[in-house]
Amino acid sequence: MKLLLKFNLVFVLVFALGLAGAGYATRDLLQRHAQEEVLDNARMLMEKALAVRGYTSRQIAPLLETQMKYTFLPQSVPAYSATEVLATLQQKYPDYAYKEATLNPTNPRDRAVEWEVDIVNQFRNTPTLREFVGQRDTPGGRSLYVARPIQITDAACLRCHSTVEAAPKPMIDRYGPANGFGWMHNEIVGAQIVSVPMAVPMERADRELRLFMILLTGVFVLIGLALNLMLWKLVIQPVSRLSRIADRVSLGELDAPEFTTRSRDEIGTLAESFTRMRKSLVQAMKMLDG
Repeated sequence: MKLLLKFNLVFVLVFALGLAGAGYATRDLLQRHAQEEVLDNARMLMEKALAVRGYTSRQIAPLLETQMKYTFLPQSVPAYSATEVLATLQQKYPDYAYKEATLNPTNPRDRAVEWEVDIVNQFRNTPTLREFVGQRDTPGGRSLYVARPIQITDAACLRCHSTVEAAPKPMIDRYGPANGFGWMHNEIVGAQIVSVPMAVPMERADRELRLFMILLTGVFVLIGLALNLMLWKLVIQPVSRLSRIADRVSLGELDAPEFTTRSRDEIGTLAESFTRMRKSLVQAMKMLDG
């Protein structure tokens, strides 16, 4: 097997192993960054919902307190306001979702579905858990969600949710007496859940990975071509010339041309050694002839 072929086999093996290792590490890194980006977006939406809740509780509800004695205005309820604001955002970004999933809600649209019930029960079973992050498949693709518990820490909430008798009559007239009651202080009754699609960041990560692999492959190919050219010009070609001259000298052609090189590397040292050996051989042959 020729030297150039051996070199290229080793180079291709190293290239394949390096490409596979770099591809695996880069893919893992890009996917983690994409997930972190999605998680940051989800937490930002969660903070927006909390901001709307706080604004409604501090500034809107007091303004509507008098009217609430005669007509129930859901706009005064923090959970309703947060849901409505993010529902408006969802009209433009349909894959983004926010829900205050509750086990026993006053408003039927807030009732937790099966997978949301599991999250709420996880918060109820682990009261110290303040945030839960997970992924689930949706019709629009893979989605990441962030959930935080809804806990009754404000005693004022119990005015509407403790018993039917204590609840405002306008609220009973609007939603009926069947749901949203029996809540207790410090009880976890639901979970705020923000869902953010993962498709776009993951597709971007895949595109970046493909571009990186193409560029890395191009770099390896250029390095391989450069090394092959250097190996051919600096090693194989001089050694082949030296080998042909050595064959002729070994067959008794003492007038074979000398091997000349200007290099000061190992090939140059080999050429000098061959020249001295040849001169010694010529002198020895002349002494034998004499």
